[in-house]
Amino acid sequence: MSTRAEWMAVLARADGPALRAAAGPLPPWRRVRGPEAGLTMLRGRAGGDGAPFNLGEATATRCTVALADGTLGHGWRLGRDKDAAEVSAVLDALLQGPQGAAWHARVVAPLREALAAAAARDARRAAATAVRFATLGTMR
Repeated sequence: MSTRAEWMAVLARADGPALRAAAGPLPPWRRVRGPEAGLTMLRGRAGGDGAPFNLGEATATRCTVALADGTLGHGWRLGRDKDAAEVSAVLDALLQGPQGAAWHARVVAPLREALAAAAARDARRAAATAVRFATLGTMR
């Protein structure tokens, strides 16, 4: 099973419909905060390691829920998909509980594999368009 930071990253990046489909039926929960959409500041660094600067703003949605046993779950997502943020929060709470390993195997592991496959597909597509320049020294 992965750490909480790792499963939160998977839940935040997963496609909304795929997340809802993977979650299936969920136990009852109570909203503590949200779901609410707002803006967050994106930070960048010149050259990757230089001084930080404000790159711009992005829309983000957050939600906090409580399960019947009192376990709190939090969900954050880029964009305005309030339902997906709420489902992410419920899954975060479930993953912290005694059945966390089962929820991880049922939801997080397949979503992680789908995200990795999509990243590999995008990398292959980008590599296919790479331009390789020959230097003058090798052209002689």
